[in-house]
Amino acid sequence: MFYLPKYIEQILYILEKNGYEAYVVGGSVRDMLLNKAPKDYDIATDATPEEVESIFHDLKKINVGKEFGTIILILKEGQVEITTFRLEGAYIDGRRPSWVKFSSKIVEDLSRRDFTINAMAYNHRTGLIDPFRGKEDLKRGILRTVGNPEDRFSEDYLRILRAVRFSTQLGFIIEESTYKAAKKYSKNVSSISMERITDEFFKILLCEKPSKGIRLLEELGILEIILPELVPAIGFDQKNPNHEMDVYEHTLCVLDNTLPIIQLRLAALFHDIGKPHTMTIDEEGIGHFYDHDKLSAEMSKEILTRFKCSNDLIQKVYILVKEHMNHHANFSEKGLKKLIRRVGEEEIFNLIKLQKADIKCSKKDATINHIIDREKRIMQIIENKETYDLKQLEINGDDLISLGFKEGKIIGKILEYLLEKVMEEPSLNDKETLKKLALKKFSNKSKN
Repeated sequence: MFYLPKYIEQILYILEKNGYEAYVVGGSVRDMLLNKAPKDYDIATDATPEEVESIFHDLKKINVGKEFGTIILILKEGQVEITTFRLEGAYIDGRRPSWVKFSSKIVEDLSRRDFTINAMAYNHRTGLIDPFRGKEDLKRGILRTVGNPEDRFSEDYLRILRAVRFSTQLGFIIEESTYKAAKKYSKNVSSISMERITDEFFKILLCEKPSKGIRLLEELGILEIILPELVPAIGFDQKNPNHEMDVYEHTLCVLDNTLPIIQLRLAALFHDIGKPHTMTIDEEGIGHFYDHDKLSAEMSKEILTRFKCSNDLIQKVYILVKEHMNHHANFSEKGLKKLIRRVGEEEIFNLIKLQKADIKCSKKDATINHIIDREKRIMQIIENKETYDLKQLEINGDDLISLGFKEGKIIGKILEYLLEKVMEEPSLNDKETLKKLALKKFSNKSKN
């Protein structure tokens, strides 16, 4: 059950050899008890930061957390955090303790942690240290705080989002008093920095069944704080025979049926977020949502900007959402090439995955055969290295300038024209042939 990599065993051994206690703590202990391979290992010790620095003087270190007791060792296997046992004073801003002092007792250190399942320590010499019965909670599938839940959540409101995340990741039930305290303090999530909220929210979205996390956020009153744009979708009847679920249930279904790729999960979450604002009812009482894809794409951009996401991620999600409805289109080969160009070769298959999930979650008897066929055709275009982008042309701007064309917008116009021709007839992608086409079409107007 408890397997530690050699480099972690070596760090523990060196600390113990120098007369200090040292344990693997937190999530790595939890994961080992769940028979999961930890992603990383954190170590707690009674050695002070200065003593840790001295003991590992020959290793590269990061000491930006030194005032809080943390020294990070840089090893070829990865980074390892070594933190001195510590006690904390009252939290005055819902995030940071008023004071931190070092301790000589591991149990005191574990007592300041958030949940029982994260408040365990282990080394080969002592075995498992579990003062708050975290192992029992793991067996029972229960998430509870260490000590009074109101104290834990009022110390750091982010712990409420962490409770949602752990419950979603592990499939655990939040213990009743912990749940009630989370609901009581949920409004204070608004005081957390957006960067911290986004980090936890994205971890929830990347869980195996993210819908559980979204439902928990809704129940606790957090969804309306961090993602109010989704609230109108709850219970929103689409009044359309092609949709058996309301917008919210459909969205959660699509979310659960996509791979844990962040831009794909975000696109699944936002793809219909504009529907409640675009609904029209025809004479037969059937609901329609014209241009909801465009509005949803714009809304996704605004939301992710608020979430302080990178421009690259914002753009990827925007394109996936904007293009998600084109599964109704009957694309020619040229049309598919234009689609690949718009979406990008690295994202086109994420769009296909989104469309498959969208269709599957619309109606029980809906078929995705046309999307599977489209996927095969796109694969063939890419595998055959057929031209769909300017950079694949056997001619460039310098070649056109050498023919006597002026620098400026005309160069782009000519290249776009040539790309259109090559997408229609791939055999035209030859430098000399393209030069002739350019001269024939544009020489009278655009040369010196």
